[in-house]
Amino acid sequence: MPRNLWIGKPGLLREISQAARSWDRSAELNLSEFRSLEGRVTAVAPARTTRRMKLTWEWLEPADAQHLTRLARRVNGAGMLGRNGYAGGAVALVDPASVNLLDPLQAAGQSERANGTDHWFTVTGALTVSPLVGDTVIGDCQDPATAIGWRHGTWDGHPVVPGMAMSWMVPPDWNPGLCSAQLDWKGADGGYLSSVSAAGPVVTGTAPEGAAFVTPVGKPGATGLTGLGGACLTMGEPPEPYALGDGCPAMAITAFTDTPASRLPYRNISIDLVEVLGAAL
Repeated sequence: MPRNLWIGKPGLLREISQAARSWDRSAELNLSEFRSLEGRVTAVAPARTTRRMKLTWEWLEPADAQHLTRLARRVNGAGMLGRNGYAGGAVALVDPASVNLLDPLQAAGQSERANGTDHWFTVTGALTVSPLVGDTVIGDCQDPATAIGWRHGTWDGHPVVPGMAMSWMVPPDWNPGLCSAQLDWKGADGGYLSSVSAAGPVVTGTAPEGAAFVTPVGKPGATGLTGLGGACLTMGEPPEPYALGDGCPAMAITAFTDTPASRLPYRNISIDLVEVLGAAL
């Protein structure tokens, strides 16, 4: 599958196959500097950075342009709420430049909560997550049949469409002879549809009919302490251990321009997006 951009409300993603003329995916650092009379500098910044995306197309196909226009003008309504009722007006964007679709902290085995429930949950068995030095967390499996799920920060899984190929690698320090990897496909309502699994650290599967989300799941296959960092979720590409997590965050459209091209019905489109926690649009 080509590494193209996918964008839309969860369950209604559309592939934009035409390459953007301009593409900026820089993070917003929000760092402020304060200089004292002695010339010393103090820097203040939030704990996390926010992702922004700016895309511009020339002579975009009419159907793709109309899809982006509907999203920007919120013609489809508020859309799907997240697990906690957030991001009803946000869109999902699968960035083709992302090497790892996991959240950055999640991919690094870090958590903003002491028990790690922002990134991991127990599917079956028993797992206790506790922080270590440097905010890196570790799991303690009390059951050899324990299965661990990797959460999406907003929705019931990472957004997919039927036919999309996904690959998943569990943390590299798991025993490859005991562990297994699994992809759980879910519908637009978050309901479970089916799974694909493989013995060993890597599994690849194709989203079935009706799939809107996927949840990566791993089974360490043994009791005791287990690391949670270094896992990788990719679209159509082999996963890389310890790859930086780019995430697949909920995003809100903050700016949009639509200029008819010199040859109709093609359109020149520009769209700006920002990562959000909530978007009650």
